[in-house]
Amino acid sequence: MSVSVDAAACTETIAPLAVLGRDVTVPLVTGGEVTYAALDYAASAPALQRVWDDVAAYAPYYGSVHRGAGYLSQLSTDLFENSRVAVAEFLGCREDDQVVFTRSTTDSLNLLAAALPADCEVFVFETEHHASLLPWRDARVTYLNAPRTPGEAVATLERALADRDPYGPALVCVTGASNVTGELWPVRELAAAAHAHGARIVLDAAQLAPHHPVSVQELDVDWVAFSGHKLYAPFGSGVLAGRSDWLTRAEPYLAGGGASKKVARRADGGVDVEWHATAARHEAGSPNVIGVYSIASACKALTEAGFDQLVAREQHLIREVQEGLAEVPEVKVLSLFGDDAPRVGVLSFVVDGWNSSHFAAALSAEYGIGVRDGLFCAHPLVRTLLGSDPQQQGECGAPEAAPGEKSLNAIRVSFGAGTPDEHVERFVSAVKELVREGARWNYRTEDGRCVPDTTNV
Repeated sequence: MSVSVDAAACTETIAPLAVLGRDVTVPLVTGGEVTYAALDYAASAPALQRVWDDVAAYAPYYGSVHRGAGYLSQLSTDLFENSRVAVAEFLGCREDDQVVFTRSTTDSLNLLAAALPADCEVFVFETEHHASLLPWRDARVTYLNAPRTPGEAVATLERALADRDPYGPALVCVTGASNVTGELWPVRELAAAAHAHGARIVLDAAQLAPHHPVSVQELDVDWVAFSGHKLYAPFGSGVLAGRSDWLTRAEPYLAGGGASKKVARRADGGVDVEWHATAARHEAGSPNVIGVYSIASACKALTEAGFDQLVAREQHLIREVQEGLAEVPEVKVLSLFGDDAPRVGVLSFVVDGWNSSHFAAALSAEYGIGVRDGLFCAHPLVRTLLGSDPQQQGECGAPEAAPGEKSLNAIRVSFGAGTPDEHVERFVSAVKELVREGARWNYRTEDGRCVPDTTNV
């Protein structure tokens, strides 16, 4: 059974969760101001008001952790370690799993890459975000072609695993929800295939965790990684949670204080080190206590709000976007598994006759709508979806293409628990108006970005 959407299970939806910036106004190039419509959640979601309030309440009590004898240090240590417990509960971890705090999903997967056993083979689909596509430089990597159905994804992985050395260590890395299409991947089935062939699996939940409950045990994955800044928690922290054996046997990700349990000089002048066997082994240095606490606060807030209701409301917004874009023939929504595939609130599209950077710039400058354009740090996937050479290089931002010129990039709209209905309605209306009437302002390319031309204003 794969991760699935069951919006019908909840017939009543809730109001959007309170987030920072919901009342921010921005200037329009055509004059006046408008409330900003933040529709770039897949990059960084706005902070939940609840998270901000929790952090503000703790801030006066901020102190060093783990080694301080003072009251504030002890309080901060308890808060830090209780945050680890809260994250483990949010992820449905097994009793002996470790929760390691990192800087981001990228940092988490690089940590796991550094902890791989010798001669480990890694299997990863070309559809992954670069955070999960690129960290495996020191391993033997098999890159799998983009599947066109969930079933094909499972079959592709099974064929690849069947050809490997059955006695060597292996790891499968897969996303839970695509950062380009928003489509949900068959995580349970992929985990079953991996385990049937003696491999382990790590789930990149950066785009899944903010939208759906993620249970390590129910999905039967070995590790899960995600970032706080996509989970409505600012301050730059991430999580790697899962089995402890590979992590405990690996050299510390960073060498320094906190990771070391005992350090002593030898008679020959060298140094002997005994490293921690706990999560602290990979958390050297002073940790980002506020970032960690913000993640724990967000986990609690989402759980208390109720994922069934959050999912039901988001599915309503997804349908509004899909139905609205379907009314514009010039718009092509990008998809691997088809328009009816279960997804989270992330959709990418191109507009016939428009450079994607130009279109995104016009949405911002003329309507106060923030979306993203480019290749979304998933170059092989976007180029495959656009029908271009998947090996062609590109940048995460917009290529050097002037307004009106063809560009090998797309536009991404993304939303979540804090998105008001009005923002989605304004976005759909703006797309229709731009396609029908064109931009009302002139634009130019500056430092690789399309921006309003204000030289004669």
